[in-house]
This record gives sequence, structure tokens and C-alpha cells, in this order.
Amino acid sequence: MKIIVTDEVSAEGLALLTQDARIQLDVRVGLKKEELLAVIGDYEAIITRSGTTVDKALLDAATKLKIVARAGVGIDNVDVDYASSKGVIVVNAPFGNTNSAAEHTMALLLSFCRNVTIANASLKSGEWKRAPFTGHELKGRVAGVIGLGKVGGRVATRLKAFECEVLACDPYISVKRAHDLGVKLVSHDEIFKNCDIITVHTPLNDETRNMIGPREFGLMKSGVIILNVARGGIINEQALLDNLLSGKVMGGAVDVWSEEPPASETLKHLIANKKLVVTPHLGANTFEAQVNVAIDVSREIINYLDDKPLENAVNIPRFDLALMDQMRPFLNLMSVMCDFGIQLVDNNLEKVSFGFAGSIAHYDCSPLTVCGLSALLNRKVDQDVNMVNASLIAEQMGIVVDESKTTQGGAFSNVITLIIEGEGKRRLVSGTLFEGSPRIVRLRDYSMDFTPEEHMLLLNYNDRPGMIGKIGTIMGQYDINIGSMNLGRREKKGEAMVLLSLDSAVPDNVLQELKAATDASFIKAVHMRVGACTRSCGCGA
Repeated sequence: MKIIVTDEVSAEGLALLTQDARIQLDVRVGLKKEELLAVIGDYEAIITRSGTTVDKALLDAATKLKIVARAGVGIDNVDVDYASSKGVIVVNAPFGNTNSAAEHTMALLLSFCRNVTIANASLKSGEWKRAPFTGHELKGRVAGVIGLGKVGGRVATRLKAFECEVLACDPYISVKRAHDLGVKLVSHDEIFKNCDIITVHTPLNDETRNMIGPREFGLMKSGVIILNVARGGIINEQALLDNLLSGKVMGGAVDVWSEEPPASETLKHLIANKKLVVTPHLGANTFEAQVNVAIDVSREIINYLDDKPLENAVNIPRFDLALMDQMRPFLNLMSVMCDFGIQLVDNNLEKVSFGFAGSIAHYDCSPLTVCGLSALLNRKVDQDVNMVNASLIAEQMGIVVDESKTTQGGAFSNVITLIIEGEGKRRLVSGTLFEGSPRIVRLRDYSMDFTPEEHMLLLNYNDRPGMIGKIGTIMGQYDINIGSMNLGRREKKGEAMVLLSLDSAVPDNVLQELKAATDASFIKAVHMRVGACTRSCGCGA
């Protein structure tokens, strides 16, 4: 795999890649945009920080690209949606710099409260003044943390250590998580109305952009302290400047900006304001954090090469890592079932339904659904389909995707059912796991029990004496050995379904002869991919 590194990334962290014989690593920092566009087509992976914009132009030029690795938390410099549409995996390093960002938040807060920066400048200039630099203590203050993830949780813990009362707002965090941290979950407006200190720790997206603007500042106490060590643009910068100038905001600290480096007049005035402690996006800038994020993205690339699950892919649905070993066999079952089922369909797909029955229904099954969709579409379209782009491609094709769950598994502890519909036709396949291996237990309304093999043949015909003998005779004439046979029927001398596992493929002329000899209403040769759940799926199973 050829990998290009376009920003300053820790060499110590990249050592995992340089030691792998499968990888050619090219560090090319400082390329101009046109230079990068000219060479990116040679690479299968790109490792960046915030200095490289992975946009539509770059992704279109990167014809071999499989993975974008962002050595840091934020992915606002990556067009994730467009990468997904092209089947490119985007991974980040959400945990490598969490401690660094949390400590920087506290450093800025304490620097503001104790006037560290201006007192330092005063003393270095030869002055000896103390009275102008009287500060504020954190003890007893009410602090509001917006975003209680890895960084926000650490900040909350440190604020508690300084004897602050901590309120938090995060719609994705459980009450138990807040209780474990010793903080109280409240609404956004309660944060704005009640807190002496407000610090944000959320990603920047459509939901959080300008999350704190004129209305929110209007709800705040006079003398509030504001901090942003997350992403520029979460706090409306003009509104922050206005409230600093009016005195509503006592002051605070900002490490991140909507424009980096800052160029607008608003940002220049904000940075120059004496009530604000400012730094040039240093939240992740510790030696430890830089090594950690480089190690994290390097491990993700190695996982990709080793067909292992990607822990930090932002555009692949995935199970909780604690469940991955338990769910991996079901990913394989789903892929095998779909690879089998789609070969029974010659018409255009209109609707695909995935049903989950039994104990598996207690869990989030969306990764299984997307894995199945990937396996189906890989048989139907020319482009590579994986778990990154499967849902987008299905939507573009107008395919309705449905998922249903029931905890009642019937005769089996767990059953997955696939139903494919299109042009008035319907195909049903149900499967389960026997000792961890995929088994198909129902086709249409026939009970079956077989393990999918590489070469198979499925026939439907009216059941009558001598049919199996005819099939065996024709196969023998063409030296096609039958490994096993499964027979299903609804009633005596009614319609029968027979499925043969074969040692070799069945040529078209043999199919036609079999069809004529049995008067088959349906006949289909099936060729299963060996190891059906492969990297093209992207599930890591």
C-alpha cells in the first residue's frame, strides 16, 4: 500500500507503518494544492492533520484512494459525505489528544482567572505591579460543560477537583455517565442561565455551528467566563466580541477560530481584546498527543490491511467494540446469505428487507444491515461497494431498505432473514449459525438446512418419480460430482426444490439440458465467493 503524509505527523507514531513491508510511506509535507492533486492518484491512503483539505477535487483526483486518516479529532477539513459516496473510509484519532485538550482548557481558564499572561508581560517589561492583577478563584463557582465526551468529561472531572459545581449538557450522554462523573445533566438554556463559567467540547457540524450566539449570550449572567478549546465556529465570534465589549462577558479564553489563521476584522479585534486569553489552536499540541494520534491512525491503517475492524472509522456503522467478537460471525453469515440470495435474482431491485429474530435483536443491527447491502450491491453494480457507500448507492438506485427485529427466534436462538423484491418477484433466504458457521435454513417457504459451498445448483420442478436420477445421470455424463443434496417440498408430488453442492461449476449447456429434462420452473447455478466477507465489505469480519 502506498501512503502519503501531507502534514507534520510524529515520526515516532508513524513507526508502525515504516516497519511494515507491505507499506511504502512517502512524507511530502508542504505540497501546494496543485502539486498534491498531481500526485495523489498514485496513493491508496493519505494521512493528514488540519493543514490539508480533503475536498471533492482531491477525492476526484485520488482514483486509488481507499482510506483518509486524520491524525487528530476534528474532521471538518475532510468532505466526509463525498468520501463516503466514493467508498473511501475516513478514520480519525478521537482519543489520542483528549488529555492534551482537557489540560489546555484548564491552563487557559486558570491563566485568565489569575491574570497570568498580562502579569507575566508586565513583570518581564520591568514593572512590579500587583493590584491590577487581582484574580478570581474557581472554588464555589458553577461551571457548565457543553459536550460530555472524552474531552468534556475530563474537563468536568478537573473542574470538580477545583471544587466547582458542574452542570453539563449532552443529548448523547446517559444520566449514568453524568452521575459517574459527579455532574448534573441539564438543558442548554439552563447552562446559559445558571453558570459562571461555560466551556464547549463538541464537534463542529450543522447542529453545533453558531450554537452560542446572540440569543444564548442574552440568557447568560453578567460576568460570565467563556471558553472554546473545541472548534472555531461553535461560538459566534461576533456575538462573543459584542458581549466582551458590553461587559456582559467578563472574559475567557479561545484556542480555536472559524478562520485559521485568523484574517477577518472580527477575529483580529477578538484576539486583541485584553479580556481574552488566546492561543493558536494548541489544544492538541503536546509531544505526547502528537505521538498518540499518529499511532492511532497508523493502527487503523494496519487494521485495514489485516482485514480487522476499524475502531475509529467515522463513516462506517459499527458495533460497540466490546461486542465485536460476538457479532463478527453474524457479519459473515449476513455476507454469505446475501451473496447467495442475490444470485437468485435477475430483475432490478426495488426493496430489500433484513429481519433479525432472537437474542441478536436486542442489539443495534445496523452494521449487519449495511454489510448485507454491500454484499448485495457488489453483485449488481460496476463500482466497488462497501460499508461506507452501500446506503448511498442504494438510495441513488431508488432501493427501499427495511430493517425489522423481534426477540422471538422460533426454532433457533438467532435467525437472519433476507427478502429481496423487484418487478413483482420476491426471494426469501433465512440463515443462522451452527457452531459459529453460516447455515441457510429456509428458501422461500421451504425448510432447508445446508452450508453454502463455492459451487451450487438450485432447481424447482414438479415432484415425480425418477427426477433425482435424471439430474444425477446428466451430471455424471459431464463429470460434475455432487457433494451433497438438499430436497424440500410442500406436499407429495407437488413442487419440489432441490439444492446441490458441487465440486465444480455447471456450464450453461448443462443447465439447459437439466432444465429440459426436469421441466424446471426455475434453475440457477450459484458461485459463492470464497471467504464472502472480504475487505470490499469493510466490516472487518
